[in-house]
Amino acid sequence: MPVRPPPSSPAHLWTLPGGLTVVFERRHTPGFAFDLRVPVGSAHDPAGAEGTGGVLEEWLFKGAAGMDARALQDAFDDLGVRRGGGVGPEATRIGVSGLRADLRAALALTADVLNRPELPGDEFEILTDLARQDLEGLEDSPADRLATRARQVAFPRPPASPYAGYAHPASGTTAGLDELTPQGVRAHLTRYGQAGSVLGLVADLDPGDALAFVEETLGGLRPGLDEPVPAPFQPHAQAHEPHPDGEQTHLSLTAPGIGPRDAHWLAWQVALTALSGGSASRLFHAVREERGLAYAVSASPILLGGHGYLSAYAASTPDRAPETLQVLREELARLPQGLTPAEFERARTGLATSVIFGAESLRGRAHALTRDVALFGHPRSVQTLRESIQALTLTHVNDFLSTYDPTRDATTVTLGPSDPTLNPDPTHA
Repeated sequence: MPVRPPPSSPAHLWTLPGGLTVVFERRHTPGFAFDLRVPVGSAHDPAGAEGTGGVLEEWLFKGAAGMDARALQDAFDDLGVRRGGGVGPEATRIGVSGLRADLRAALALTADVLNRPELPGDEFEILTDLARQDLEGLEDSPADRLATRARQVAFPRPPASPYAGYAHPASGTTAGLDELTPQGVRAHLTRYGQAGSVLGLVADLDPGDALAFVEETLGGLRPGLDEPVPAPFQPHAQAHEPHPDGEQTHLSLTAPGIGPRDAHWLAWQVALTALSGGSASRLFHAVREERGLAYAVSASPILLGGHGYLSAYAASTPDRAPETLQVLREELARLPQGLTPAEFERARTGLATSVIFGAESLRGRAHALTRDVALFGHPRSVQTLRESIQALTLTHVNDFLSTYDPTRDATTVTLGPSDPTLNPDPTHA
């Protein structure tokens, strides 16, 4: 039996007078979920004060509207809601889900957190210490260290930019955290407001009632700022991060891809699914199954500055790392040759299935609505997206791939006991 998307009404899109974009989808369910995306991420940290956004996001929930941290947490708990979110490179998200009767109260609490936070001074040092501990944990994870180093190499901060850019985790840097002050982090809050922000909401409500709830609770948010941070890509860059005691060598390749508003976006997604979408994918078969070079190998899209990039990763033993890197490059270089009919059908089916299953969760659907508006400029219904994927043809995908060679401008970053780029495997010379 074919998988059917969850029943829902067409999405409604509004913009409040203050600039907040609201996208609402009615679904017949006793629950609700909303996802608020504020366009201020770790890339917006002031240069030299890396960690500002991460510390501020934690500080916001240490009390609001006259409530201390415990009282605010009790207020959310009394509603029985689930809360999530966090700071990403380009945005800060607050997600809340619960029963429909508690929607207005949950929206009001969220508005208090953003508009009337207490930001108690005695919590500031605690939060910066926690950020330092998080950085120490990242240092103990080679894969996380490699990801940070890969961003530093592929997306360096322009020297004249006032922003820290994409070359650090949300927790910041040790030097940046040392420079933070309560006054500086409080000043950063002025960026959080309606400008560029998107609220995705899913609930069983009349659209007019949904809009009224949002206007009543979030319509008073401060203006805020919407200033995208450019992500200039550095092609052909290469770096090795020494890790003398490491038992593995970790490999990362970053290459230009397709932006979300490009006509070939879905074709690129199908190609990436064929490249790294399960046990039948090219990377899994070539790197792990056929040669036993690495237990973990993957490729995925990353979106920065409105552009898409391909990020490939593998971890191998130091002696086999040169061969693993070569095979990774070979598989990426094979993409312009196109997919086989079997690869295409598997990838297209897998992509459609992931879209449908991702929409079953209210939280997942609210996040998808927010993401669609932020990245694509409009909400995409599950049915329309499914039909668009189904309308793709092998010819369409392969015509796109014939002009797409991710190895042409790829950056390469490695981490391990030795640099695998200096010791090419003779069997692949």
